Order: sequence, then structure tokens, then C-alpha cells
Amino acid sequence: MDHMSEYKRWSQAPALTDEERAELRAIEGDNEEIESRFFAPLSFGTAGLRGVLGMGLYRMNRFTVGQAAQGLANLIVSNGKEAMERGVAIAYDSRHFSAEFAAQSACILAANGIKALLFDELRPTPELSFAIRHYGCIAGINITASHNPKEYNGYKVYWEDGAQLPPAEADVVAKEMAATDLFTGVRTGDMDGFVQSGMIRILGAETDEAYLTEVLKVAVDPDRVKQVADDFKLVYTPFHGAGYRLVPEILRRLGYKHILCEPEQMKVDGDFPTVVNPNPEYKEGFALAIELAKQNDVDLIIGTDPDADRTGIVLKDKTGEYVTLSGNQVGVLLTDYIITAKKQTGTMPPHPAVLKSLVTTEMARAVAEQNGVDCFDTFTGFKFLAEKIKQFEATGSHQYIFAFEESYGYLCGDYARDKDAVTASMLIAEMAAYYRTQGKTLYDAMEEMYDKYGYYCEQTISITMPGVSGLTRMKELMAELREKPLTMVGDYKIDYTRDHQSGTRTCMADGTVEQIELKGQNVMYYELEGGTTFIIRPSGTEPKVKVYIMAKGSDKAEAAAKVEALAAAAKQIVQ
Repeated sequence: MDHMSEYKRWSQAPALTDEERAELRAIEGDNEEIESRFFAPLSFGTAGLRGVLGMGLYRMNRFTVGQAAQGLANLIVSNGKEAMERGVAIAYDSRHFSAEFAAQSACILAANGIKALLFDELRPTPELSFAIRHYGCIAGINITASHNPKEYNGYKVYWEDGAQLPPAEADVVAKEMAATDLFTGVRTGDMDGFVQSGMIRILGAETDEAYLTEVLKVAVDPDRVKQVADDFKLVYTPFHGAGYRLVPEILRRLGYKHILCEPEQMKVDGDFPTVVNPNPEYKEGFALAIELAKQNDVDLIIGTDPDADRTGIVLKDKTGEYVTLSGNQVGVLLTDYIITAKKQTGTMPPHPAVLKSLVTTEMARAVAEQNGVDCFDTFTGFKFLAEKIKQFEATGSHQYIFAFEESYGYLCGDYARDKDAVTASMLIAEMAAYYRTQGKTLYDAMEEMYDKYGYYCEQTISITMPGVSGLTRMKELMAELREKPLTMVGDYKIDYTRDHQSGTRTCMADGTVEQIELKGQNVMYYELEGGTTFIIRPSGTEPKVKVYIMAKGSDKAEAAAKVEALAAAAKQIVQ
């Protein structure tokens, strides 16, 4: 694609407003910036679209969003009248243009004869997944870029089971988009007229109530909360996003009486003014919440990202210092608590299973298996965990009791098929109450967990590769790793190499190759001597290569030293 010709086509398009045309005029003569905006369209995959906001083919704007909505509409129309009648649920977060993109999508669907169920204001991602299932929709749309910086937005599409769009359907949408002129090929109409005719239905408090009712059913042992509710305080922050109403509400319904919400971050704001990055994995974003916790002698802080699908926590350690737990640590704590509580309450199903992603700590497997629960891996991304849940439902072989991934995503229950920060916040609060009844904090519980299950340490390294050159380098890197296989990572010998693209596992000692179940993803997985794992994976949603290091040691110091050494080696390999 000739980026300069595309730039000129956009600049001269009658559909642009004066403001949009001025944005393009401002970059005239800047070839690098023009190329970054017009070298190619944003790719539509099973995660939908995600990109920086702005004018251009490789940007999130009303034209690229309209093209995606028309592509989805064409897919649904091809499924017939019944699919069109079932409709599409649409939600959005607090980001810039999220509400506008959601309304635009509803109008495009309605203009194509497809009913749209549009939330009246921002809602958590898991509630969108729930709404698809609850109302029997054929699909769902969520306008969000999750925990990305404020410059981003995204267009996530879900299918009828409430999980993200499967590959076959995503391919159809991508092909339909490619065949649709984004200036002239998109049907639309008047919002008010569609609402009056019933083609667009506005969803409100009734959906919240149905969703919260299902979330509360997931609580395993809520009586523990009643035992400590009179004096247990916790702090909550939604990072200016969609969790601001429903997370405090579910905590109240669980039985908590003292929920301190950080007032500045309770304000819905797509600029995320109090944080550099609205990501609950970074302690810096919790600065205001930590101050509030200090003022009130609180030892548990819960935070959710802008679309309320990821959950992070901050705890007071034995010295009184506030520390973050990783997504792996929270997942392991929840795995152990849910198993323990289900056994104590007699609610464990006959063939229980825990699900985790390939890059999530192996400590979860140790916790599950030592308690008589099976543990299964999937590829990274909740759509793959959702596929495994669906498989269990079809075969009856297992019933999942908890699913999580290291990137702060957790799911429990059968009413949604995406990670759920509302449910996770509730379970974390319930778990904290359980340990309080034993005179312990969650920090104490994590320390005891290592003593019981072994010493594990993990680190994820994200290496940013922006722009056109970055995308090229990411492809080159993965090709090099396959053409010239690694035999060592730092001072650690590689015992086995797994290529999850081809679905093969190679013994480095004798070269024998065996087939493995998980294949079709661009992931290189290295099994190092001593049971340590080193994984390289290009991100599917950001211009980054991610390296995952998972080590086990005889004690904390040994596990941490392994991770530190491998992190240094990673920066030499991925550059």
C-alpha cells in the first residue's frame, strides 16, 4: 500500500470534518508520521481492533470503527434473519470517543436491519459478556482498550457464547472490512429514529441487577465476611473507569460495611489524570489509594482497570510497607482459597479443574494437583480459556472452578466468558475476610503458600517495538528463533524447545520431535534445566514482544536469582 496516496485520499475525502482535515494537514511533509498512520489498516483479529486514536488508516477513528461495524453487520446478515433479530449488545468504557463509537456502531447495525442493545453509560467488560448470554444475542461489541495508555482505544467483538470472536468469524469480518470503502460503504442512520422504532434498545439498571445477582452466587463462603464486617476496612479505586459503581456495590452486597473509595479516581475521566498508566499491575497508580489506606489503617487495597476486567491488589506487609502482589500471586491465592472454601462448604463439583494460560505460573498447577484438582493450560487470552470451558460443557469431563492468567485476569462462574474484575474483587474481599477470621492477612497467606507449595518466582518483560520498523523487527526475531534455535539462555541449558506455531516439542539433546496439543500461535517456549521456563511471545494487541520467565528454587532467594539472571539474558536475545 502506498501510504502517501492513501494520505492524500483521506485528506481530500468529503466525509471529513474541518477539524479532522486540519489534523491531517498538520502532518503534511512529515513522511515518518504519515507512514505510521497510513502504511496499512489496523488488523482485525480475534481481539478485534486496537490502536492509537487519530486520523489515519492505522488509527482508531470513526471511519475505521465504521468499517469494522459494517464488516460485523455483514457477518451477522449472512447468518440470516434469526441472527439479526437476536441482536448485538454494545458496551463501552471511559476512554475518549468510547461513547461515540458505541452509538455509531449501534446505528450502523440498525441500518443493516440488526437489532442493537446499547448500554446507557459505561459498563464493565464482563457485564457485556454477561449481557450477550443473558439476552441471547448473536454478538457483542465493547469499545475499550483495557489498560492501555490514554492515547489508545479499541473495538472488541464477542460472539454468542459471550467469549471473544472465534477465528473463523473474525476472518469473515476482516474480509468484509477489506471489501468496504470506509468513506462510502458504511450504512448508518438516525439514533433517535432507531430507538423509537425499537431497532436500538437502551440497557440500564435492570441489566446491572441481573448481572450482580449472578456475581453474588459465585461467593463461596460469604458468612466469613459477616464475621469481620464490623471492623474490616478496605480501599477501592477504579482508575477513573467502569468499575466505579458495580465493584463497591457488590462488596456492599457481600456484607462489607467499610468500603473506602478513592474520591479522585472515582471520577470517570478518559485522560486518567491521576495516573501515568491506568494499569492495576503498577504500584504507582495506587499512590492516592495508599495514602487513603494509611490514613485509615487499611491493609487491603483493590484496583480495577478502566474497563473493569483486570484486578490488582496492594497489601500491607509485616513491616507496615504497602506492596503489590503480581497477577500470578493473586491467582494462586484465589486458586488455593476457592479449593479450600469449596471443600469446607461441600460445594466442590465431582471433576473440578483450574484453568490457566501457558505463560501463567506453574505454582497454580502445584496448588491444584496437591489438592486433587486437575489443571489445564491454554494459549494466552481469555478467549482460549473460554474455549476450554465450552469444551468441558460439551464433554462433561470436568467442571472448571476458577480460570486466570498472569495479566491480572480472573473468572469464576458460568454467566460470563471474559475476565471479570467485579467478581474477582468480590472473591478477593471474601478471601481476605476468611484469613482475617484466622488472624492473618493476605500477605501472611502468600508467605505460607510458598512454604506449602514451593518457591516460585516470575517476571514478565515487555520490550516495545513501535512503528513500522518495530512490526518488521518482531517478525524477524521470531523467524530467527526458529531458523537458528537457541541452545542456552544465559548460563542455563535448554532441555526442550516448544514451537507452538507448528505444535512441536524438540529434545535438544538428541533432536527428537514430538507433537503437542497447543499449536497455531506465535510462541516459542523453552524448558530450561532445573524446571525453569523461558517464553517469547509477540503481543497480539500492542507493539511489544513479551518475555515470560517462570522459575522454581529451593528457597525465595534462589528462585529470584534465577529470574534476575534470565531477565538479563532476555534483553540480549530480544533486541
